Amino acid sequence: MSNLKPVALQLYTVRELLGEDFEGTVRAVADVGYIGVEPYTGLPCELSEAADLFRELDLQTFNSHVPFPDEANKEAVLEVAEAFDLPCVTIAMLSPDEFETIDAIKGTCERLNQAGEFARENNLALYYHNHWWEFKQINGSATLDLILEELDDSVGLQIDTYWVQVGGENAVEVVKKVGARAPLIHLKDGWLEPHGDMAAVGHGLMNVPGIVNATAKTADWYIVEQDRSNNDRLEAVRESYTYLTANGLTRGKK
Repeated sequence: MSNLKPVALQLYTVRELLGEDFEGTVRAVADVGYIGVEPYTGLPCELSEAADLFRELDLQTFNSHVPFPDEANKEAVLEVAEAFDLPCVTIAMLSPDEFETIDAIKGTCERLNQAGEFARENNLALYYHNHWWEFKQINGSATLDLILEELDDSVGLQIDTYWVQVGGENAVEVVKKVGARAPLIHLKDGWLEPHGDMAAVGHGLMNVPGIVNATAKTADWYIVEQDRSNNDRLEAVRESYTYLTANGLTRGKK
């Protein structure tokens, strides 16, 4: 059996299409050959309906993006985890002002540590998914280094390699530094503009082979994602899959 790690799709990539035809879009994703899908908060259908369809199509669900599990959202997070039988959940985003200063970072990490404790109490691992604002310098220290110092070892990171690069850091070096604390790696591509359109993986400026090589022993999944695009979304989903599998970077079903 191949030692290549499996490839999945973050369903946020095709969110508009899911709203128009949920079942048809998921079937199209499965037909491409993706081994898994990563859901997100706000799927346009009942959780049970989505879970049944994923099982029917043999699409593995290994993680989901969820809101911060505060008192208002804890129950919803657990419902997602139960519906998809998840071993972990990932906080999709926190606002830039939560990383503006050293004190803000310490407070944010304290909240994340508390969220991690809640996750562990419910037999879940917790990850945090970055954007670009977590990678600036504060008083000569990289924000990521400060985050790693303050986070409990049990709270992991889902490294979005594209946003790392947009934030001014080298994605290959960052995934090496984070290592096994980031077993779920987001792959996207484009022209490294915070608010610009993105390209299919392998069709932009990202060093995708370098990222995969650097995480070959620590990654469990590679997850394709595209936030914005002027092109057809399903075509980008296909092109990303083809690039990753044809070049021996990830493992798919076809």
